[in-house]
Amino acid sequence: MKLKHAILAASVALLTPVMAHAQDAEEAVEAFDAAASLAALATEQAFVFNTLLFIISGILVFWMAAGFAMLEAGFVRSKNVTMQLTKNMGLFAIAGFMYYIIGFNLMYPGDGWIFEGWFGAISPTVLEAVDVTIDEVDDAEYASVGSDFFFQLMFCATTASIVSGALAERIKLGSFLVFVVVLTGLIYPIQASWTWGEGWLDEMGFADFAGSTIVHSVGGWAALTGAIILGARKGKYGPDGKVNPIPGSNLALATLGVFILWMGWFGFNGGSELAMGTADAVANVARVMANTNAAAGGGVIAALILTKLMYGKSDLTLMLNGALGGLVAITAEPLEPGLGLATIIGAIGGIIVVVTVPLLDKLKIDDVVGAVPVHLFAGIWGTLAVVLSNGDANIGTQIVGILAIGAFAIVTSAIVWFIIKAAMGIRVSEEAEMTGLDKVELGMEAYPDFGRG
Repeated sequence: MKLKHAILAASVALLTPVMAHAQDAEEAVEAFDAAASLAALATEQAFVFNTLLFIISGILVFWMAAGFAMLEAGFVRSKNVTMQLTKNMGLFAIAGFMYYIIGFNLMYPGDGWIFEGWFGAISPTVLEAVDVTIDEVDDAEYASVGSDFFFQLMFCATTASIVSGALAERIKLGSFLVFVVVLTGLIYPIQASWTWGEGWLDEMGFADFAGSTIVHSVGGWAALTGAIILGARKGKYGPDGKVNPIPGSNLALATLGVFILWMGWFGFNGGSELAMGTADAVANVARVMANTNAAAGGGVIAALILTKLMYGKSDLTLMLNGALGGLVAITAEPLEPGLGLATIIGAIGGIIVVVTVPLLDKLKIDDVVGAVPVHLFAGIWGTLAVVLSNGDANIGTQIVGILAIGAFAIVTSAIVWFIIKAAMGIRVSEEAEMTGLDKVELGMEAYPDFGRG
């Protein structure tokens, strides 16, 4: 019996470490499984929040299309309001189609069945399958490709909206929409690929957070080129060089448009953080939105004060464009500045607008809504101002990016405008311009009962 107990005791003594080791191993496996589950959950949560950022921000940027439409409808004369609304509806639909057909893959190169390598694919598939699981999505560690496409599309459409207002009241509808086809399908996505598509400007270190140059200046260059080729509205400039003001139809509508654009800009810049799946990412989104708002306010205040000093009275139209100038200026770098610097950047954007609007008139370049001062000139300033807060940015590289993108936009836009002019004409007849494009080109008026009965 004693021997039996001794053997049992010895066995227990020998097996205890083995059993303990086995228990530790089991706990380790369980801990590993738990960690793996938490990691998978964190990945899925990041995917959800990043995708949600793209969706919500895309909706906000989409709302900017309404802002552009209302701003333009308020700044043109009542006889041309329906035309501006028609152009804005048409350009947005065309941008969506062209960006799907070719633009998205030009901007983000991939393999294609017609074009290869840098050119990307025709008709890309950008939507995940129905009822897809996290293990089956295209980019499980980031976001839905469909949400990214949706968000980027809105930027493409914004570029075309910029052109619409500058060329108002004298351009043919068909000619404008043909230009939009080329702008949104080719011009915008090709130059955007140089930076956001990891192209040569990105390799140089060119910094443009949300598109002061890539979106706004490109639209501004296209608008400026078109305005020069198209010519000014009849009666805008006298033979002696006198500038004849042509008031818009509805400043209340224009003001509503600017507030809509201001609101949409929170998605434009905030969504360009491109991530919301971690604490630091979502804090960055909030910082970007705060700076965006500060810059818009700075633009308004600067325009309010400067127009009072220059003209003896504050000018609402320049205050509206001052807000937009501030927003465009901060778009190139809305993350790094503090609120004070963001306000200053926006204020300088507003000053640039107030100063360059009359400058264009001296050059007899007719920009109906002030799109060139707002989107081009303030966009250039904002791209240069990146170096004030972003230590990784280089002023030389910023200048190279501005010049390269500007030259590309000017040359390609000019070619397209001249081809359209030769093929179908770009300007309505003098009679149509005097009567109003609503009646002549569309056969309907925005305010049919205005001044009657």
